[in-house]
Amino acid sequence: MPDEQIPATPLTVLLVCTGNICRSAMGEGLGRSYLRGLLGDAASDVRLVSAGTRAVTGSPMHPRSALVISGFGGDPEGFVARQLEPGMVAEADLVLTLTRDHRRTVLELAPRALARTFTLREAAALLGALEDRPPEGEGFTGRARGLVAALAAARPGRRGDEGDDIADPIGRSLEGHEEVGQAVADALLPVLAALISLHPEVDGAVEPGPVRIAAHVDRSGGHPAPDGAVDGDGSLPAALDHRSAGPGRARRAFGAFGRRRRPASS
Repeated sequence: MPDEQIPATPLTVLLVCTGNICRSAMGEGLGRSYLRGLLGDAASDVRLVSAGTRAVTGSPMHPRSALVISGFGGDPEGFVARQLEPGMVAEADLVLTLTRDHRRTVLELAPRALARTFTLREAAALLGALEDRPPEGEGFTGRARGLVAALAAARPGRRGDEGDDIADPIGRSLEGHEEVGQAVADALLPVLAALISLHPEVDGAVEPGPVRIAAHVDRSGGHPAPDGAVDGDGSLPAALDHRSAGPGRARRAFGAFGRRRRPASS
């Protein structure tokens, strides 16, 4: 096992949209499956949660969004929408909002969170502006917080616009939810990949390939049937479990990864 000890307090990433039943809910479901697939048991070192500025509190994920997440290989089961509270922002190491309006709402609740609050697309874009050197900080959580600080430092050189917003799919068809789910995946996975590249369980940088929904999702309103859906015992299928990847099996439901978990020493 790696020599480095992970702090008891996990890194917290908070996703924020309006109702917390579509966009941020899809991000939470997709992101958690991604983290489990790459980190295994160590996925608990990253706490990925979501909330809504006007949440449909207590509701499950929207049925169409749930179909989309299942098609991506994520797990919508057990999700419950939550109302955004100031304490959630205060305890988050990184806040990712789905639109600029959501970001403004977050900062009205917690003005001191400016340096760790971004729209999701903004954070993904800022990754490309960072220097190719490890962020400062002690241990995984410290380095991850250093990465967030580096994103904030790079922000003054970037001008945001409506392209930073991911629209609400409420009222749209299943295809509309798929489009939004794809946008969430395209922005979220690079951010998570950059964070977990700093984890001692991962051997080097993580390069997520393109994510695409399963072509045979049942569009009739029934249950999706993606390849290797989440097993009944809650474990990931082999297709999403990167720990079991063998030669020639690098491409998964979440794309191609440049590195896998560091193998345990004998």
